[in-house]
Amino acid sequence: MTGETIELNHRIEGPEDAPVLVTANSLGTTLAMWDAQVPAFRERFRLVRYDHRGQGGSPVPPGPYTMDDLGGDVLALMGRLGIERFSFCGLSIGGMVGMWLGSEAPERVERLVLLCTAARFDPPDAWEARARAVRAGGVGAIADAVLERWFTPAFREQRTDVLEWAGGMLRSSPPEGYAGCCEAIRDADLRPRLGAISAPTLVIAGAEDPAAPVDRAETIRDGIPDSRLAVIERAAHIANVERPDEVTGEILDHLGPLRKGG
Repeated sequence: MTGETIELNHRIEGPEDAPVLVTANSLGTTLAMWDAQVPAFRERFRLVRYDHRGQGGSPVPPGPYTMDDLGGDVLALMGRLGIERFSFCGLSIGGMVGMWLGSEAPERVERLVLLCTAARFDPPDAWEARARAVRAGGVGAIADAVLERWFTPAFREQRTDVLEWAGGMLRSSPPEGYAGCCEAIRDADLRPRLGAISAPTLVIAGAEDPAAPVDRAETIRDGIPDSRLAVIERAAHIANVERPDEVTGEILDHLGPLRKGG
């Protein structure tokens, strides 16, 4: 843990007077993972996409990182941008950051969308081993195994173009940043925080997600008051890329007609 926030790489789109929506990517991706959602999001929201520390274009401080680091970075970014209230949509580790934000700063978070994530990713030893492997051999050492979990077999076979695009993002991840985020996941247990989340929350799970199975999503739904679960059929871990229309529709339905925030 660095104990200090960093200036995250981010991109802002959409009307300046629209409600703010912040999106957070998964481990091993960049803010580009939301490209399929951007046209719809930026029509209705002031869209802020960012890269976690150690990922994409953000700085890569030495690990390990913690969920306090990752969530604190977002609050610092919102402070720099002068944004008081926002809705937040995160996938995988991005969803963990969303749970942290919703419980740590409930007065700031208007609505939450938690995709393909878990309040606790077990076993911790697996994340420790992945961090070691990446520091020793780069992200390429684990890339093929990760891509198998990101998309269903049928999608990987039919959409080799998307597989190549996603693999390029993954393999270009800075090894130290990837490992540091693995260690944040290893140490994070957000289950005790779920009851403190007051924002209306949508939990989305991929029906065929081996990384964050549906029962993990059910745990989140059962722990957060005023939340609901949507299961996307024929989708694995990066469901917003594999089933963009279904996921985008669910998110827009949940965020609904929001009035301008602070």
